[in-house]
Amino acid sequence: MTVGSKMHQTLASLEGAAANLKMFALDTQDQTAKQMFNDMNKQLESMCESLQGRVNYIEKEEPQYKVSQPQQQQ
Repeated sequence: MTVGSKMHQTLASLEGAAANLKMFALDTQDQTAKQMFNDMNKQLESMCESLQGRVNYIEKEEPQYKVSQPQQQQ
């Protein structure tokens, strides 16, 4: 697995975790838990933005690490 693949996999995992936290916040009636989930979601979204910036930089500087996106089938 290349560095690019590992970074994309990590980014996807973080984005999935952030989405889960957002869903937990929506699903709970406990205001304390809702605030906690929203705070953690914001932290993960910030991490995702930072990691995405690093991925973009690496792909620009080292094109061999660029992960091609699979084409959608029609």
